[in-house]
Amino acid sequence: MSSELFGELSVIGMRGCEEFTQQVDRYLMEWRSSVHSFVVDADCPRFGSGEAKGYLHQSLRGHDVFIVSDVFNYGVTYKMYGRVVPMSPDDHFQDLKRIIAAIAGKARRISIIMPMLYEGRQHKRTGRESLDCAIALQELVHMGVENIITFDAHDARVQNAIPLNGFDNVRCTYQMIKALVRNVDNLSLNRNDIAVVSPDEGGMNRCMYYSSVLKLELGMFYKRRNYSIIVDGKNPVEAHEYLGKSVEGKDIIVVDDMISSGGSIIEVAQQLKEKGARRIFVFATFGLFCNGLEIMDTAYEDGLIDKIFTTNLIYRPDELKKRPWYCEVNMCKYVSLIIDTLNHDESISSILSPANRIHAFIDRQVAEGKVRI
Repeated sequence: MSSELFGELSVIGMRGCEEFTQQVDRYLMEWRSSVHSFVVDADCPRFGSGEAKGYLHQSLRGHDVFIVSDVFNYGVTYKMYGRVVPMSPDDHFQDLKRIIAAIAGKARRISIIMPMLYEGRQHKRTGRESLDCAIALQELVHMGVENIITFDAHDARVQNAIPLNGFDNVRCTYQMIKALVRNVDNLSLNRNDIAVVSPDEGGMNRCMYYSSVLKLELGMFYKRRNYSIIVDGKNPVEAHEYLGKSVEGKDIIVVDDMISSGGSIIEVAQQLKEKGARRIFVFATFGLFCNGLEIMDTAYEDGLIDKIFTTNLIYRPDELKKRPWYCEVNMCKYVSLIIDTLNHDESISSILSPANRIHAFIDRQVAEGKVRI
């Protein structure tokens, strides 16, 4: 890696990202043998009315700035008219813009690391409706952001809204596979013993990568929706229909970008169990669990789901971490590597394509007898 830096490195963790940013900072300090933190102190104090302002505690003139923002962290709150209010994605996004505005164009480059893309599910127009994600990306670029780094975007084609700026959609394939191997006993990665299944047609691309790199069979569920009505902001699913080879006697890896309520995943697991599937492992980059954890507790107790793997890229309440069916996938080292590489003005293409690392890891695990192929 080149010793030349694009600019002096500074990392800002928005509210709710403090712990994650500190872990990232520790890796960067270790790799660079630095005794000084790269984290910049910045905050967004609020008035009693709920209004706020962005404030920096040091100059960032000429710096290469990376801002980490978890816009889905409902664990942070603020006071408005004496009431305690949880921060919404809109609140987080507005605070992000405030910090960019406080930098006031003095930084040499600003990159945003937004693990779960703001309004990422509102990425296309199907009627008289807004295109929130595209507008948000254009807002950031207009304010001087050069690079936007997100993880497992609901639909990465939304980057077409900013075709002349950097947009990297990072996947967590390598980390998920490592977590599976290290946390599941008696695991076989032989295509006769395990398969990959997509819960819907929209997730086929990410599932195809898993099946290709692991050389496994691939199946898919087709969601038949009722487009004549809207319930909780979306068209309800009327039926799930499975397309693929038999899953009888096999372990199944169900891969999705997020778990929202969890209803779709449980319905998929139910059908797979009815078709004779053995153990079911769920890979979901983001675990929102909007309707609470009890529905997953019941699915685990009923034997529908064995493990759910989600990343630490967004907020996870303490009660989630204690669940026996939950396994956290730590992404801090990966994010540190991305920041370090970009700060050295190097390409991250090899980091975003981890096939060789996956094969090397599996070969080591097979040699140590921890997994069968």
